Amino acid sequence: MSSWAGRSAAEIAAAVREKRVTPREVVAGHLARIERLDGRIGAFRKVRAEAALAEADEVASRDDLTELPLAGVPVAVKDNLAVRGESCRNGSAATPDVPAADDHVTVARLRAAGAVVVGLTNVPELCVFGTTEGPYGIARNPWDPARTAGGSSGGSAAAVAAGLVPLALGNDGMGSLRIPAANCGLVTLKPGHAVVPAGIGNGDWFGMAENGPLATTVEDARLMLRVLAGAEFARADDRGPRKIAVALRSPVAGVSVSRPYTAAARQAAGALARAGHRVRRAEPPYPLSLGVTALQHWTAGTARDAAGLDRARLARRTRVHAALGRRFDRTVRTGAARDRLRARLTPFFTEYDVLLTPALARRSPGAGPWHERGWLRNLVANSAYSPFTPPWNLTGWPAMSVPAGTLPSGAPCAVQLVGRPGTESVLLDLAEQLEELNPWQRTAPESARW
Repeated sequence: MSSWAGRSAAEIAAAVREKRVTPREVVAGHLARIERLDGRIGAFRKVRAEAALAEADEVASRDDLTELPLAGVPVAVKDNLAVRGESCRNGSAATPDVPAADDHVTVARLRAAGAVVVGLTNVPELCVFGTTEGPYGIARNPWDPARTAGGSSGGSAAAVAAGLVPLALGNDGMGSLRIPAANCGLVTLKPGHAVVPAGIGNGDWFGMAENGPLATTVEDARLMLRVLAGAEFARADDRGPRKIAVALRSPVAGVSVSRPYTAAARQAAGALARAGHRVRRAEPPYPLSLGVTALQHWTAGTARDAAGLDRARLARRTRVHAALGRRFDRTVRTGAARDRLRARLTPFFTEYDVLLTPALARRSPGAGPWHERGWLRNLVANSAYSPFTPPWNLTGWPAMSVPAGTLPSGAPCAVQLVGRPGTESVLLDLAEQLEELNPWQRTAPESARW
């Protein structure tokens, strides 16, 4: 195995810029690791081995090599974003197997920064669910392969957690970055609305879906976000005290939160309090209707993305989800429910700078053919373990998942940080403090179960 597989993106890019290693050597080492391990993890739908090596050579020949922020860094791309020359299957047999003529804007920005796309990662069909499986494979959590990596950016998260790539591109319409990041011990940030170009599916799930990074360190997440957004997210010179609310109850009525996740939130809150922040227990005024609102938007977004596809080639759970969503399209597209939610929650974020919650309510479901199971069974499994993420897609505000603590199985646990619009840098700074105070293991140890 190449010594560069398992290194951070910042380390790799610095070494390539200083010509201590070539992009080809870096990419070849990661491709070898993918070949050796991914058959047991299921992160990738398509590995671009020959094309990636050719692209690595192109990066090495660039006149601006010494200025590239992601020089020679291998990245994986979620398979609902266009990669030039590759088909975009979106986890479905119903989508056309036609090569894309151009890169999605986020992929183009990564390549312009010197990154090399080594492959496209597995997603659930149309990126609907919080588990990743379908006709192209099952993405497993490298920390606990009996469990799903999560979804819908599950393949991207599994690839980073297993050290197959240091960075991956994903997106989040109801938690699809934060859920798999929390399962797999990664750092991610769902940026606020319009911070990073979206262009996801048919209308970005009514503007709720955002593209973002999956990384093993806050430094790498900040670096990739800067490239994706074309903007700086610099560390604050003064890490003065922030007012932080800690909320442990589920935003969705009827969903209980397991002890490891409440313990992780308390641990993170204690660490931030000892660092000088003003931390207080306070629950946001979530409306009782939040679960219904989330379901309406979740299904209506799916209905938009399924339009024009051959329904006979869609999985049954997807067909049911889309059929339900068609009934809600007119209600959702007015934006009235989201406006009411923002108005209700804004005073809370006037009083507090940041909200800290558990990232999930419980460990992820077992890895398996969830796409062959009924819609209701999928709905219950998803809703029971990820109630904390949807509110912040509905509001369009930034939210992070940060590793914190462990589950009884030894797999990572995580917390969520949420801020008002424009506070991505604040969230990154707090996440970096948590990383300094309670460092986490960056990638999963290789297991005989892989």
